[in-house]
Amino acid sequence: MITALTLAQARDALRKKEFSALELADAHLAAIEKARALNAFVLETPDRARAMARAADARLAKGEGGPLEGLPLGIKDLFCTEGIRTTACSHILGDFVPKYESSVTANLWRDGAVLLGKLNNDEFAMGSSNETSHFGPVVSPWRPRGADTKLVPGGSSGGSAAAVAAKLCVGATGTDTGGSIRQPAAFCGIVGMKPTYGRCSRWGIVAFASSLDQAGPFARSVRDCAILLRSMAGGDPKDTTCADLPVPDYEQSVGASVKGMRIGIPKEYRMPGMAPEIETLWQRGAQWLKDAGAETVEISLPFTRYALPAYYIVAPAEASSNLARYDGVRYGLRVPGGDVIEMYESTRAAGFGKEVRRRIMIGTYVLSAGYYDAYYLRAQKVRTLIKRDFESCFAEGIDAVLTPTTPSAAFAIGEKGRVDPIEMYLNDIFTVTVNMAGLPGISVPSGLDARSLPLGLQLIGRPFREETLFALGAVIERAAGQFAPERWW
Repeated sequence: MITALTLAQARDALRKKEFSALELADAHLAAIEKARALNAFVLETPDRARAMARAADARLAKGEGGPLEGLPLGIKDLFCTEGIRTTACSHILGDFVPKYESSVTANLWRDGAVLLGKLNNDEFAMGSSNETSHFGPVVSPWRPRGADTKLVPGGSSGGSAAAVAAKLCVGATGTDTGGSIRQPAAFCGIVGMKPTYGRCSRWGIVAFASSLDQAGPFARSVRDCAILLRSMAGGDPKDTTCADLPVPDYEQSVGASVKGMRIGIPKEYRMPGMAPEIETLWQRGAQWLKDAGAETVEISLPFTRYALPAYYIVAPAEASSNLARYDGVRYGLRVPGGDVIEMYESTRAAGFGKEVRRRIMIGTYVLSAGYYDAYYLRAQKVRTLIKRDFESCFAEGIDAVLTPTTPSAAFAIGEKGRVDPIEMYLNDIFTVTVNMAGLPGISVPSGLDARSLPLGLQLIGRPFREETLFALGAVIERAAGQFAPERWW
């Protein structure tokens, strides 16, 4: 089946004319239709996909194909797509259809990619399990061995991770604010890359927390992620936080030697209550890197312990500001009221889900007079100290940091967060430091737990040195092998 091909394999086969881009698109559209039980797609675009595939075939016939020519992708519903509904999986955006294209997706279409549809995500990317979406939860393609339990795919980019793992697309876009690419990648047994803050433009991406959000790719191999990131990244005059730096050919880093690299193992990531199998996997990953010629060094990142509470002050504060624009006046849902104030209140009450309302209220509180210094300003100071921890390690010659991606494998839908939301927030404990420091991070599938569910290892790198992570990630991938769920849907 051609849907089983990786992105790189499909690219090479298209260039050899082993099949057409239209045939590849049709095969994936058929797979999506059969996999609706996963709820990974919130909007399928078969007509657009076939038109783009035909155009790709015409360019390939002339020898003019781009780096992603004819490759079918899924796009997280946070990315604005011109003429195609974009909702951030929130009721408040209704049937909003943008008149513009996000910079990241414009780059993908420029390089010849094909749009299969929009992928499910937690509402406004606020969640760690993809259960807060207005369109309902995404179901992971994985099942525990010997059980029919429905598992979460992780969040917020759960639709992207599930679609790639289930072979519904060769790759997908995601966004990562506190782990929303790396955590679902680990839960679904695929590769997810969160680039350095500013490596990919945020223009045209529905904002959650502007100083933390970063777009990145999902794929079934490290090489595929490298190929996608090269197209997604690049300077953008429409985004002043986007770095105007050359974009390396990341694919060349896959398979490169890691001999002599120094890998930091932070002692603070050994959390109380962490599953023994996570510790075992971590040690195994360190050994794989040593076997490839790298050196492992114990390091200290002392302010890691404050990362999660600081994140859950900074992120909601920025969210409360960004989401103030959704008022029912210009676009999206409008609930009539007796006056404009009542209309605002009714629209926002009806339009936002429970988790989004919770974070708006937390954010508004920590930014309010009398609490700004006590909470928000202090959290920003902690953020500076977290960044300084990493800078100190890099200054001492550390090339990358190796940690677990998540404290456990995927859990059941409805299992966490209903009574105590902090229980859900703890899923981000290993990932939020990367966003707070603006660093690149990649999650690579590294093993299976006792229930045959995937686990991932995370590599954290120096700013704008994603190629180092691709080289190291490929070592772990080769040693661990790749994992795929058994089809049940």
